[in-house]
Amino acid sequence: MSANFDAIKRRYNIIGFDPALERAIDIAVQVAATDLSVLVVGESGVGKENFPKIIHDNSSRKQGKYIAVNCGAIPEGTIDSELFGHEKGAFTGAVEGRKGYFEDADGGTIFLDEVADLPLATQVRLLRVLENGEFIRVGSSKVQRTNVRVVAATNVNIADRIAKGKFREDLYYRLSSVVIHLPALRERREDIYPLFVKFASDFSAKYHCPMLTLTDDAVEELKNYRWPGNIRQLKNVTEQISILEKNRTVDAAALKPYLVSPSSTNLPALVRTEADSNESFQREILFKFIAELQREISELKTVVNHLANGTMPETHSVPLKEYPLEDNELDYQITRATVPDKSIPEPHYEESIIIEDNDLSLGTLNKAAIIKALERHNNNRKLAAEELKISERTLYRKIKEYKLNDK
Repeated sequence: MSANFDAIKRRYNIIGFDPALERAIDIAVQVAATDLSVLVVGESGVGKENFPKIIHDNSSRKQGKYIAVNCGAIPEGTIDSELFGHEKGAFTGAVEGRKGYFEDADGGTIFLDEVADLPLATQVRLLRVLENGEFIRVGSSKVQRTNVRVVAATNVNIADRIAKGKFREDLYYRLSSVVIHLPALRERREDIYPLFVKFASDFSAKYHCPMLTLTDDAVEELKNYRWPGNIRQLKNVTEQISILEKNRTVDAAALKPYLVSPSSTNLPALVRTEADSNESFQREILFKFIAELQREISELKTVVNHLANGTMPETHSVPLKEYPLEDNELDYQITRATVPDKSIPEPHYEESIIIEDNDLSLGTLNKAAIIKALERHNNNRKLAAEELKISERTLYRKIKEYKLNDK
């Protein structure tokens, strides 16, 4: 490869010599000189965010703005305003007009990550921008023009979205003038260990600890693992080991506990279905809520023990006055809180959890977890979504599903 090619790898911290990866970089450099729209396709965690930067920095637009937008993180009700701007009074809270990303990035490049999550109405607006550079601010009738290079990315199968009527076929063809496919980490196994060494070196410097090394059997374990979370997962695993392992030479036995098995479907993120995503969301919130319940039971037990002794702890995070109970309910809570420890089992996180169809349904637990997260953050939905480890858009959808706006 050329010196310029190697310089690009160094600049964007791209590590590896897999032919498919190098082909993707080569396409990005070649297409940069044009104004063609580019669609970057690959599973979550493969490093798609580097390629729009490569395209922008090697194009005639490099002096213009580069704006990256995560389409999946913007609520459906505000995404048109974010992308195309709005006029004063266009909606409640619009106290003044503002530019959208397409107006602000005029003369530059805009990167639309998770583009398949765009609502259909927004897709129509985007198609118009791609066709003739025209857009209209929300609440306005004035047509404006912008000269923006669009690079989009997705980690889902857009063909499935098109078949289900959730993504416009004409928009797909406009976005995919050039398609760059990024290989999954499991498809470039010889790059796994060099990536591990790079991350181990970084974390050694960050945490001021000796650098990790792997035995030969651990290296093979690393290469043979499927890596459903790709480079992002490898980085997280390396960080965990760097912090937790006292022995700085790690063998296969010590490594295995960090390599969590993927879900039973074993589907790569590129072809995941909406049902898969929803199941993952349900399980993750459920785990968090079980831990929260366990903590509250423990705290309630402490409070009741103090009451039984005629004292009150100085602080506790579950004030009884916030949870008014009838006499029989209070008796039940006291009974639950004063039984021996062995009757309150520690939460045991399995790969899957079966919950009977009763009052403590999965939907009820998820709803309660969302309510608690919102309460803890004074209804700041961004912070609540971060705590629950879901996107803001998913949180808005669940709030609407559970009719929490009414409360």
